[in-house]
Amino acid sequence: MNIEVLLTEAEIAQEFAESLEARDLPEKFFYWTPMSVRRWKELSERSEESLKATWESLAAKAADLTKPFGGKVPLISLGAGEGLKDRVFLRALAAAGRDVKYFPVDASQTLLETAVAGAEDDDIEVLGIKADIASHMHLVLASDVSEAPRLFLMVGNTLGGFDPMDQIKQVADVIQKGDILVIDARLRDGAPLPPRVEQQRFVFAPLEAAGVSPDDGQVEFMENRDDRLDGLYMVTRRFQAARDLRLQAGAKEVPMARGERILLNFRYLYTAEAFRWLLTEHAGLRVVGEMSSPDGRFITAVCIRA
Repeated sequence: MNIEVLLTEAEIAQEFAESLEARDLPEKFFYWTPMSVRRWKELSERSEESLKATWESLAAKAADLTKPFGGKVPLISLGAGEGLKDRVFLRALAAAGRDVKYFPVDASQTLLETAVAGAEDDDIEVLGIKADIASHMHLVLASDVSEAPRLFLMVGNTLGGFDPMDQIKQVADVIQKGDILVIDARLRDGAPLPPRVEQQRFVFAPLEAAGVSPDDGQVEFMENRDDRLDGLYMVTRRFQAARDLRLQAGAKEVPMARGERILLNFRYLYTAEAFRWLLTEHAGLRVVGEMSSPDGRFITAVCIRA
């Protein structure tokens, strides 16, 4: 199994302890442990079903979309997860006779191994890259695995797990002339967002890894407008301790007093107009194609360097 490591497990473990001390757990820790991976798979089934038709429709156009590439198509997937969404594109390109090389990028060792193994099963040349796409340097190094033109995928609402104002600019920085970026977003339709059981379990999983039980406190979900951009919303998840706790981060204990809160990962939602503005006016990309999921929950854009 061919995986290049930019982010080691030791580094993640150290960052996990520091994040617990700072009372703020960023996105990568929610896909790190076996429990988190299991909870994410339970949660993602509905989203992936919603986007399946969109991926299949885009994959059917993938050969025409990448015709300027010639016979060779490097596919770099940012936040690849287990690679299910990528495989739809990979198979379509391979069926069209393209020489495809696949570069899944993810911080989760478990999910990345699954993505690499799936591509190997389909006889696709693959190099996994274990990296944190929140890091601009990691994005640059991941994109440098192949020369332009390249097909970038950032789908499955990956952008929503980061500050989109910062993250989309970092992504746009590595998009060169001739490259294509396929990116999607979860739309906010004005309907309330009650936390489902699967969501509760997913956001609680990193705390379980630190020895916290559901009886030790409560997870709260809140939605707020982001005042930086009309049509941008952030759903936050916070854990509040109901008693004094001793969180376990490897060999390190992190004390947490009753009433203290830990900010868990967040999710950004958008109006379609806000999403387009982020891509074009803010990041300097040009949208050359757009598609909504059948249920209207997601929007997918095909972008190039403006």
